[in-house]
Amino acid sequence: MIHDPTEPLAKLAANLATLIEQRPLADPVMVGIHTGGLWVAESLHHRLRLAEPLASLDISFYRDDFTRVGLNPQVRPSNLNVSLSDRNVILVDDVLYTGRTIRAAMNELFDYGRPACIVLAVLVDRGERELPIAPDAIGMTARLTPGQHIKLTGPPPLALTVLDTK
Repeated sequence: MIHDPTEPLAKLAANLATLIEQRPLADPVMVGIHTGGLWVAESLHHRLRLAEPLASLDISFYRDDFTRVGLNPQVRPSNLNVSLSDRNVILVDDVLYTGRTIRAAMNELFDYGRPACIVLAVLVDRGERELPIAPDAIGMTARLTPGQHIKLTGPPPLALTVLDTK
């Protein structure tokens, strides 16, 4: 089953705009997690007209399952050309499930400095965490049956695809 992510992207952008204003998050740095999170971050960065350049993370070397699943064959360099010390960071991913990707991303972020805060924005919150990580802004919530997986495909145009893994 394929879904158009246009509406969840718009909802996520609106939720983030409200959050940026309410907290307030002065001059936030947006960081997208390769690959799907970066696609979402590109859209959000454009919609929110953020002043700071968009940054990206490849968390391959920070995963806690590296020894079980091996190295991602498409390791890309992270692109964080700014110190994160005392900065407001908006971390963006496509699908939040167990929380392990976000944990790995936060570990890498701290190698670039100690942020004032990290706001987590996700296009799809799937639930069923293995780690106590919660998003601050969500585009949509998806509850899947056992054996299903949700994936953002791209590059643009983007599509959300529900796959049966059994």
